[in-house]
Amino acid sequence: MALVGIIIGSKTDEEFIQPALDIFKEFKIDYDIDILSAHRKPDRVRRYALEAGAKGYEVIIAAAGSAAHLPGVIASWTTLPVIGVPLPTSDLKGIDSLYSIVQMPGGVPVACTGIGTAGVKNAALLAVQVLGIKFEEIKKSFAEYKRRMAEA
Repeated sequence: MALVGIIIGSKTDEEFIQPALDIFKEFKIDYDIDILSAHRKPDRVRRYALEAGAKGYEVIIAAAGSAAHLPGVIASWTTLPVIGVPLPTSDLKGIDSLYSIVQMPGGVPVACTGIGTAGVKNAALLAVQVLGIKFEEIKKSFAEYKRRMAEA
């Protein structure tokens, strides 16, 4: 069963998400990927967020570019932790996305990583850490990952 739900706002965002998939493969964590637009299909986004816990997700990663409303909309409808990743898909190279995600109003928390590839990778690692709170094996794997990284 997938523990992580990954949402991208558009098919064109798929190229950016690969570093997260690589991290989850390394940690043997199952995930699902969905393409949902907060602007074009708001009802589907709402349903996704409301049903995410019942699907078994423990954390959601929402990657979006431009106005980047997707992480905040998801967070408004779920009690699961949401990690937002700003993507560099606009003329502003992700700065607009960063501001949209990081400036959530009080009461609707969204964790926000950096723009682009590093942000996608860090979102996956943050999800691994969140999962490590509940799953001891994931926690141990993350500690080993950190040890190997320090040695490199």
